[in-house]
Amino acid sequence: MIWDKKAECMTQKQRESLQLERMQKTVKYVYEKVPFYKKRFNESKIKPAEIKSLADISKLPFTAKADLREGYPFGMFAVPREQIVEIHTSSGTTGKPVVAGYTRNDLAMWGEVMGRTLTMIGANQNDVIQNCYGYGLFTGGLGIHYGAQRIGATVLPISAGQTKRQLQVMQDFGSTILTCTPSYALYLAEVAEEEGITAKKLKLKAGCFGAEMWTEKIRDEIEKRLHLTALNIYGLTEIIGPGVAQECPKKNGLHIAEDHFYPEIISPDTLEVLPEGEKGELVLTGITREGMPMIRFRTKDVTALRRGKCGCGRTLVRMDRITGRSDDMLKIRGVIVFPSNIEKALLEVKGVEPHYQIIVTRPQFLDEIEVKVEITKKMFSDEVKHLEKLKQEIEDHIEEKIGLRIKVTLVEPKSLPRSEGKAQRVVDMRNFK
Repeated sequence: MIWDKKAECMTQKQRESLQLERMQKTVKYVYEKVPFYKKRFNESKIKPAEIKSLADISKLPFTAKADLREGYPFGMFAVPREQIVEIHTSSGTTGKPVVAGYTRNDLAMWGEVMGRTLTMIGANQNDVIQNCYGYGLFTGGLGIHYGAQRIGATVLPISAGQTKRQLQVMQDFGSTILTCTPSYALYLAEVAEEEGITAKKLKLKAGCFGAEMWTEKIRDEIEKRLHLTALNIYGLTEIIGPGVAQECPKKNGLHIAEDHFYPEIISPDTLEVLPEGEKGELVLTGITREGMPMIRFRTKDVTALRRGKCGCGRTLVRMDRITGRSDDMLKIRGVIVFPSNIEKALLEVKGVEPHYQIIVTRPQFLDEIEVKVEITKKMFSDEVKHLEKLKQEIEDHIEEKIGLRIKVTLVEPKSLPRSEGKAQRVVDMRNFK
């Protein structure tokens, strides 16, 4: 199902022409309206008129999260504060939060890209969308909400939490689309099983899951337990919120709404732009945002871009599933490891539940990892020798997959914390002082 055939299925030549037109307009706009960018462009000795091709974007300086924090709260706005009709922020857990300001035009654009997102997973005006993303300063809840309204679907703005009530509402109102983090989807499935709620009692057909990294194994678990099609959504506060990219049922990458968000992949080390198909750090430029456009924002997310028409009919560039963050990379005894690689290996072992925690410490000068893993009830009741065998099997399999032996600790079912929002998969206990 195509939401906006002209935008999503145009030829590459048509799209590049549109992108260049919008990029040139945006670069000139931020130079004139945002003191930060005027100063940064001048320092780089680049003028807006020098952007004559899409490749010329590489002449522009990057924007980092630290820049937004330094501009807190309104320093990155391109319009007077009174023209900003809505504000969202990041969590701010590592310092001042990132502030995102939206004009009325921005909200209309956000609703448009989110309308495309929900349509991509099969939603329409006949669907009931149970929106379990948090409402408030977090962008997830309202982003989904605006998209649902745009396509005329019925939205249940239930937000996160009160899991048993969520399941009751799901049954009473016949929810067909579920939107939440993948870890919360698993928790919903777990509680449903405890309450004796079978898939036959639910009408779910698809789920839009994001806001945290997850693997194919987690997808398999969600689809098996909730009997729906689990699809990946991507977005970030700095660019717009959810709606930057969405996976279609073909499951061969997330389609980026590149008529609004221009993507690049760079090497985190050299900062050079990498060719199509090479893995690196995703950089995004908002080319239609009015209130707070971002120029070459470094997302820190590691992925790759792939072109070519998708089986769904869309010609939008596709990004691979996020496999880690360039700043989350761990160096364990000289081996580079992403937490997502550990998860992938872990969930390939039978007898393991999709609930785990990676504990990172730095006792000396290199990071060390311990993985706490929940096991099934049946396995937990087995003899000690069977548990030792399973522990060794997990350690062997992880070593085979990532080239490093790490400590594994088996824990009883439901002993690790559950999350109604983003799961805390990695517990960082390193002391950098």
